[in-house]
Amino acid sequence: MYPKLHHPPKPKNPSLPPGSTTVKHQSKRSLPLRYHIAVVLILFMFLIPLLFFLATTIFVTIFPSPPCFNSLNRSSFINPSNELLSEEKLITVGFCRNLIDGAANVSTLGGNGGEENGSHVGGICCDRTQNQTDICYMKGDIRTGSGDKPLSIFLYNVYSREHLADEKIRPYTKKSEESIMSTIDELTLVPISKNDAMVDNSRKKCDVRHEVPAVVLSAGGYTGNVYNDFNDGLIPLYLTTERFKGEVVLLVLDHQSRWMSRYENVIKNISKYEIIKLGIDRRVYCFPEMIVGLKFHGELSIDPQLMPNGIHNFQALLYESFGTTKTTTAVDKGSTELRSSLHEVPRRQKPKLTMLIRKESRVILNLGKVTRLCKKIGFQVKIITPEPDIPLSDIHNALSTSDVMVAVHGTAMTHFMFVKPGSVLVQIVPLGLNWAADEYYGQPARKLGLEYVEYQIERSESSLSKKYGPQDSVISNPKKINRKGWDKTKNIYLGNQNITLDVHRFDYW
Repeated sequence: MYPKLHHPPKPKNPSLPPGSTTVKHQSKRSLPLRYHIAVVLILFMFLIPLLFFLATTIFVTIFPSPPCFNSLNRSSFINPSNELLSEEKLITVGFCRNLIDGAANVSTLGGNGGEENGSHVGGICCDRTQNQTDICYMKGDIRTGSGDKPLSIFLYNVYSREHLADEKIRPYTKKSEESIMSTIDELTLVPISKNDAMVDNSRKKCDVRHEVPAVVLSAGGYTGNVYNDFNDGLIPLYLTTERFKGEVVLLVLDHQSRWMSRYENVIKNISKYEIIKLGIDRRVYCFPEMIVGLKFHGELSIDPQLMPNGIHNFQALLYESFGTTKTTTAVDKGSTELRSSLHEVPRRQKPKLTMLIRKESRVILNLGKVTRLCKKIGFQVKIITPEPDIPLSDIHNALSTSDVMVAVHGTAMTHFMFVKPGSVLVQIVPLGLNWAADEYYGQPARKLGLEYVEYQIERSESSLSKKYGPQDSVISNPKKINRKGWDKTKNIYLGNQNITLDVHRFDYW
């Protein structure tokens, strides 16, 4: 033991100077240094993989995969043969979108459209990243439910080493509006593993087998309002099905006979097959491929970056569906030249102006004066009240041959989809609705190629000025009312306002 003052012991060889040692002691101190270096190198070799594993685990914990891809994992779209899809593609939202768009393909066994022996391998993925719509994609042995499960769709023989979770989806493009989405029937997509021992016992026999893909949509929600018929239904349906060129079966949830009868011609140009009323028709329908839900690009529009010329091709579909009268043809041009050659001066036809009017709120109270003004300017004027019982073909025929369409802000404005590009669209904007007018109709009209004009009424032209007085914020500060919410805006500016146009101001607008 050292003494309490901790003096070091005397060296055994007093002849050596302080700090010196024998050769024997020097060799003993150098050995641990070499061992230390070796140990550090060995630990370093094992530490790198360990740190990488810990970092990966922490990253996955903090940034988990999107829950909507619980079945789009390593094995959900794998073909058990040597033809395997790359793992990177299997775990991306983009790849699921490519499957929906037809830009990617999933190879399956058998190639027989889903035989009873179960040789057709399937997969499922869902894209839930968009604000207004969820879309799921399935490929394989797909069968609709029957009996006590009419709102289920089964996908058999999914090759997966993990537990397969059902997918719930309401196939309607108003995802952001919970109240209306709660009225849409919910579908359950049930993937059944290839390794499930009960797969053959649970598989329902096909009553009707199709060799073409299917698309599932809902005709519920706001369907019946012409704006929503186009915005939530027809345009998204066209976006989703256009690539199939008619070779697609439509399964309609929340089916409405009025919707089908009103848009029958359009539907027949989208699909060559009879519509299936999902949830009502209890037969088992079988498909090799299915898209559940519809794509959505924006209000009454198609993104030209995603589908070049899409909105004009959709308009051409409407022309084909409603059998519009042709406007300018080679025969017409030839007839004009013939009259000129006979020294006849052809009488120039007056330009056509079609006005869509309302009968309840936002009524033009002095319609007679406005009509006389338009005729005085030099227009042929046609007045249409777009009632539900008026065939769309009649409205289409009138607007597709018009040079100008005039309407007060409201659902009837949707009919600008019938107006040929290059024509003029005049929207009369009531008090407090400037933002809605441009967002819902102005921007889409410009994208279609129309010359868009907004006539924003003065306070004195609104019936609200008499009801509230010029100092009330309803009149003096509509934006303040708008900030109180849509219900307030709807009740005041949409539901309780009529218009008396200043014809002199309207003339010089």
